[in-house]
Amino acid sequence: MYGFVRVAAAVPKVRVANVGFNVEHIVDLWRTAEERKVSAVLFPELGLSGYSCGDLFYQRALHKAVEEGLERLLEVSKGWKSVAIVGAPVWWTGRLYNAALVLQGGRVLGVVPKTYIPEHKEYYEKRWFVSGAGICGESVTLCGEEVPFGTDLLFEEKGRYLFGVEVCEDLWSVVPPSSYMALAGATLLFNLSASDEIVGKSEYRASLVATQSARCMAAYAYASCGMGESTTDVVFGGDVMIAENGAMLERGERFLDESQIIFADVDVERLENFRVSEGSFADGEIRTYRHIPVSPTFEVGTIERKIDPHPFVPSRKSERAKRCREIFAIQAAALQKRLEHIGCEMCVLGISGGLDSTLALLATYRTYEIMGRDPKGIVCVTMPGFGTSERTLKNAGRLCDGLGVALKTVDITEACLAHFRQIGHDPGDHSVVFENVQARERTQILMDLANELGGIVIGTGDLSEAALGWSTYNGDHMSMYAINAGIPKTLVRYIVAWAAEVYPAIADVLRDILATPVSPELLPAREGEIAQKTEEVVGPYELHDFFLYHMIKSGAAPRKLLFLARHAFGGTYDEETIRRWLEVFLRRFFSQQFKRSCMPDGPKVGTIALSPRGDWRMPSDAEVAVWLEELHSMAR
Repeated sequence: MYGFVRVAAAVPKVRVANVGFNVEHIVDLWRTAEERKVSAVLFPELGLSGYSCGDLFYQRALHKAVEEGLERLLEVSKGWKSVAIVGAPVWWTGRLYNAALVLQGGRVLGVVPKTYIPEHKEYYEKRWFVSGAGICGESVTLCGEEVPFGTDLLFEEKGRYLFGVEVCEDLWSVVPPSSYMALAGATLLFNLSASDEIVGKSEYRASLVATQSARCMAAYAYASCGMGESTTDVVFGGDVMIAENGAMLERGERFLDESQIIFADVDVERLENFRVSEGSFADGEIRTYRHIPVSPTFEVGTIERKIDPHPFVPSRKSERAKRCREIFAIQAAALQKRLEHIGCEMCVLGISGGLDSTLALLATYRTYEIMGRDPKGIVCVTMPGFGTSERTLKNAGRLCDGLGVALKTVDITEACLAHFRQIGHDPGDHSVVFENVQARERTQILMDLANELGGIVIGTGDLSEAALGWSTYNGDHMSMYAINAGIPKTLVRYIVAWAAEVYPAIADVLRDILATPVSPELLPAREGEIAQKTEEVVGPYELHDFFLYHMIKSGAAPRKLLFLARHAFGGTYDEETIRRWLEVFLRRFFSQQFKRSCMPDGPKVGTIALSPRGDWRMPSDAEVAVWLEELHSMAR
């Protein structure tokens, strides 16, 4: 469903050379995977025999037991949908191979031999095994049947996924075989491993798995043999993990004296979109592989995966602080370069007492700190009008006083009334004209004041507003440098909250700004209080940021956006509410592209940006009909 595939990685209890014992524990875990509707479950390297058999690999008795164990697995799995990837020693043309066997429904679908055979320090596999490098187009007889054999095998469930298999050391090589498998289209990669535990290796191993999943834009499942292996000279801890495009989805516990299995729902559709839209994936070498058909496995119904409702915001506080600090640094570096390039000493900002202008001021202030400049070179202008509340006006003044920047107040009321008279607009008509006249009057004041001072106007609009077109064209839409352009509203909040810790002298006013409803304050205030609340008009920013992230980042269609949002916001918004605001998002995103087509310069800070000179190129007159049709069809 919606491109999700459930995979598992398992570490069964193991006894060295006791194939019968090993097979029964593999069966138990495979049965669990089948019950959990897993498409493919991975087991460790040489799992049928045990990895640490040593010279017992020369013994015919062991290989006879392995074949009988394989027959047992095939017999038990008849009628099962899930695929199992198990490790076993395999004879072929008078040579012994450390191989991965791909099994489904009582059949061996194919056998992939290990390419890189370690022969260093505690590893000396070349004593028993030879490399499968270069073996292509071959077959091997197992349990009386000829099955495909070679390093040229990929396994495919038509219309859903393609997966490849490598074995342990293959991942540690300079160019892992899985890299070529990914370039040939494999979105799922599996590694049967036997990686011993030494100090510091666990962290490196996890980093290696996560990095390979990111480099290949794939999901990477890894399972290493457990504590039942021989401890003559080394200890195996049973490390098991599943990563997707650089993120660790699930990881098991090491040093367990019992079997374990972990599960993850992998978003294959998302991975495929990344490959099309990001990086240099399309330029990679495509090698020839045999595609081995996999019978239909399970469809994922309800996904067992956390969908972050705030994908732009790290969930852990320590990570949030790191993210905020880095964004602040990017903003400051960007503005510093611009100021130095044009030889400008002064910055002019419109300060409303709201979140966006607060962040723009903080980033500008930080730039002046870095450059060793007097903050009085920052000229803030508060421009009260018909909708300005006492709270925001007061907070604007407190913020500027606390930072020691210059503050100028220009009341726009009379200028707007004069303009209404000039164009024949009734000031009692609170239509878009009433609102936009104020926005453009403020922008005119800022631009003219910047000219007067020899400075530049710092824009305050954020990424979320650009996505929704929630700005007045050639009003607050325009500036001389848009320092917040790459930051979504949900993240703006956290950066301002983080700044309250960095600048304790202004912490109180920053916290009150955070507690103030988001508003353009263009409609007349009611008894000094805010009358116009943005999220009551366009919808919750946390929903819009969620839609924006998944639509742009992974090309998610309306059906999937709704599915993901239901899963992420199930306890917050009902489906009808999500659907309503999704339609608003889609309509506004398409209709407001003309504003983005001429947006001012501003730094990209995250993986999503909407600048027409950078990440997002979209016709201003593109139709939204296809997206709305899909959304509406789901309600029929």
